[in-house]
Amino acid sequence: MFINYAHRGASEYAPENTMASFCMGQEMGANGIETDVRATSDGQLVLFHDDTMRRITGLDKTIGDFTYAELLQMDFGSHKGEKYANERIVLLDDFLKYFSGKNLTIAIELKVAGIAQGVLDVIEKYSCKEKVIVTSFSIDYLRNTRRLDANIRLGLLTCSATTEIIDLLTAERIDQFCPKGGDLTSEIAAYARSKGLSIRCWGIRNTDDMLRVLEMDTDGMTVNFPDKLVEALR
Repeated sequence: MFINYAHRGASEYAPENTMASFCMGQEMGANGIETDVRATSDGQLVLFHDDTMRRITGLDKTIGDFTYAELLQMDFGSHKGEKYANERIVLLDDFLKYFSGKNLTIAIELKVAGIAQGVLDVIEKYSCKEKVIVTSFSIDYLRNTRRLDANIRLGLLTCSATTEIIDLLTAERIDQFCPKGGDLTSEIAAYARSKGLSIRCWGIRNTDDMLRVLEMDTDGMTVNFPDKLVEALR
């Protein structure tokens, strides 16, 4: 089944990595959600993408500079419009508590080192391992995750789509090849298939990119506009 991953939720329309965005993505018909995990200064796992908070909150600080309680006092929604004022940062625990029981595939990206065990613990808490794929741009983060769990599905995000990367995934027992959509060719997709990998594309910036990737043999796509992908799949 092709998975329409709402990228940080329906992030074209609602503030990314908030409950408003995740819920909107599901309401639009996405059958997957993609999100990102970082750790606060007191070790809480929260959903946030960027290295700094400047783009979202205007603060030139990092998530790791604050406790979870401090972050809860901040506005993570107003950058997307006043209707989203005071959207709060989301705990991974609260996210999986709500969405793990839904008919969704969930992609969780590790953004920093040292959080893999905590992420796996929350996945285990909600008994949703079969619905989750843990991803990263860091092969080292994924190697560590594999050492901690022999069965969790893993995916490597990459800006280049080459046979060498596919061979690395096979050697490292990583399940999913996640290239930038503009870099994937039919030949590379076929090679990944021959190695038994699933394929999910990211970096889909517009409908032209989306339609191009749909012409290839992929298993899913991460998009900011899941409603448009729903229509294209119809």
